[in-house]
Amino acid sequence: MRVSILATVAAIALAVPALAAVTPPDTIRADGVPELPDTLQSQIASYTEFRGSTFVGFDPKSNGILIARRAGNVTHLHRVASALAAPEVLTKGDETVSFGRYAPVRGDIIVYDQDVGGAEFWQLYRLDPATGTSTLLTDGKSRNQSLQWSHDGTRIAYASTRRNGKDNDIWVMDPRDPKTDRIALQVDGGGEGWTVSGWSPDGKKLLVNESISINESYVWLVDIATGTKTAITPRGPVRSANDHARFEPSGNGIWYTSDQGSEARRLVRYDVKTQNRDVITPDLRWDVESLAMPSRGAVAAYVVNEAGIAKLHLIDLKTRKERPAPKLPEGQIANAVISADASKLGVSITSAKSPGDVFVVDLKTGNATRWTTAETGGMALDKLREPELVKLKSFDGLEISGFYYRPDPKAFPGKRPVIIDIHGGPEGQTRPKFLARAGYFVAELGVGLFYPNVRGSEGYGKTFLSLDDGMKREDSVKDIGAVIDWLKADPATDGDRIGVQGGSYGGYMTLAVMTHYSDRLRAALDVVGISNFVTFLTNTSPYRQDLRRVEYGDERDPAMREFLTRISPLTSVAKITKPMLVVQGANDPRVPLSEADQMVKALRAQGTPTWYVIGLDEGHGFKKKKNADYQFLTGAQFWKQYLLAPSS
Repeated sequence: MRVSILATVAAIALAVPALAAVTPPDTIRADGVPELPDTLQSQIASYTEFRGSTFVGFDPKSNGILIARRAGNVTHLHRVASALAAPEVLTKGDETVSFGRYAPVRGDIIVYDQDVGGAEFWQLYRLDPATGTSTLLTDGKSRNQSLQWSHDGTRIAYASTRRNGKDNDIWVMDPRDPKTDRIALQVDGGGEGWTVSGWSPDGKKLLVNESISINESYVWLVDIATGTKTAITPRGPVRSANDHARFEPSGNGIWYTSDQGSEARRLVRYDVKTQNRDVITPDLRWDVESLAMPSRGAVAAYVVNEAGIAKLHLIDLKTRKERPAPKLPEGQIANAVISADASKLGVSITSAKSPGDVFVVDLKTGNATRWTTAETGGMALDKLREPELVKLKSFDGLEISGFYYRPDPKAFPGKRPVIIDIHGGPEGQTRPKFLARAGYFVAELGVGLFYPNVRGSEGYGKTFLSLDDGMKREDSVKDIGAVIDWLKADPATDGDRIGVQGGSYGGYMTLAVMTHYSDRLRAALDVVGISNFVTFLTNTSPYRQDLRRVEYGDERDPAMREFLTRISPLTSVAKITKPMLVVQGANDPRVPLSEADQMVKALRAQGTPTWYVIGLDEGHGFKKKKNADYQFLTGAQFWKQYLLAPSS
């Protein structure tokens, strides 16, 4: 009888299907990742189907606009014929296209850039919108960026590493005849620090930006015919950051942003004839982060980062007085561009409730019209609250801050776990934003998200920006220690259930935090993070080395090499005792795959539980939807397993 019962039970067990597991895409290598239940995939589905739009430019032949928007798995360029009309996809392929421009005036072609596998070796292409035919304009091997059209739409200028694979020379071309391509300015040194800002109205000169570091950059005027360059911004004993240079329509003045003589980046006008400089916004406390200048007309636009919120300003170029700005949704403003006829301004706006929409401002009336409708995929936006601004004192008394997205206390009473999410850069800044996939943690799992702005972050003045330079690198890591202290003291936070994550430089910070505070944290998620500064500086792409050495230090100097080795997470890997999830793009040109490989190898050698996800067709972060979805699914399972378990 007993045998019969056992046989029956076995038969029933065989008849019941096993729980389905998620199969990683063929573009993902999941190493040491446990099976992910298909039920989890259905739970997070509504947080992966969002789709926003980014403004790219105007169609000069019609009233339409050009936007970037996801089409299937990757982002492509679309044309929108009128406000709220259905977008028409223009570009094709399995790789992302997020930037392009119609030829001004003529509007007969679009020039756009596209790379392969996230390697950031962008190539320029000419698209005929009438036929949909694309033609390669560059060599297919070099890195090409900072595309700028001449005002008459006859030529483009851009920066390229074509000559030696390292230096960003400035090239000029008629894209209708690629054989006209030639170097307008050859540069030696500085790597990717040279970019094109714009053209003079007569098409004879270029404005070029030389970026040495986040704290030091300069504007040059380049004569295209002779290749000679003239300094527009002073290079004195005190370094300054100068950027966003644009010619005013008359050609008599050059406007740019600068922090010379100020903590904030202000608007400055340089008179081409007298060489005098006037500060247009002398009383501004916050950084001007972008400038849109018309090719003709009398109204320019600029965006100011006011305590993390972007504010649009309109200014009369003749009187230099403010004009009434339109009422726009509060959030982040990007990609401000004025139409060739100077009648309209296009902008992208993201907010806590929207992944991105495009608005067009009538510069005569000041009225703003929404042109796109973002898709949020059915995510529970009503469960997401605006973030709380938190200010706290760090170990040395310095005030730092962060934005805390808290779960709804009615839906999730009691103390809640939290993930500290550290931005990259290192000079980035976390600002109120659309949480996208991360909204799942707050709305569905009741996990708080704390986004700190440690010393070295943008937006708080140039002194604050430099407080983590050189030998002060680990002071920013200590700032996270102060954040942990604050969270442990917060009555609504479960101080025994704190995790940390970050990408790029935030990945380094995540690893470094784990070497300092592993005993106070549950687990960590590192995305494309630096594990050893010396190997990183040695192996990062040649065009990046100069710029990174200015920021982190030159590993070829013995004293700096010793310091960088000492503070590198790999050196203190034995202190990382809590579970880790490491995510890396195989084609990352910034933080090479070897940085993740060596960290995973060391963690596993000492017995630290380590999950490893590699995007085989990705670079510095996952851009393709199916890969990003799998990364998030893995992260959700990781945090469920290691963070949501009750405190012991």
